[in-house]
Amino acid sequence: MADPMRIRAQASGDKVNVKVLMAHEMESGQRKDSAGKTIPAWHINEVTASLNGKVVMTAEWGASVSKNPFTEFTIKGGKAGDKVSISWTDNKGDKRTDEAVVT
Repeated sequence: MADPMRIRAQASGDKVNVKVLMAHEMESGQRKDSAGKTIPAWHINEVTASLNGKVVMTAEWGASVSKNPFTEFTIKGGKAGDKVSISWTDNKGDKRTDEAVVT
């Protein structure tokens, strides 16, 4: 299983700024190894964010996203103490979900 995501969620007024750093190799399927064989594609293809269990953001990613991707977004209507949950699924079926409390 992948390393935990680093999630920072900070409230500012009625908005929550969320920053997420995900640990993932994100292979495009275009590179070759030292023997000349193509390295198979392996990348995150879906990301979902929830605030207190309600989905607030979804994203579809592909092979062009860099290794260990970083994403940042703002949620309206959040406050300190709320729970932000981030989930991703990759093209091999691996999944990861992590949570953070809004500060």
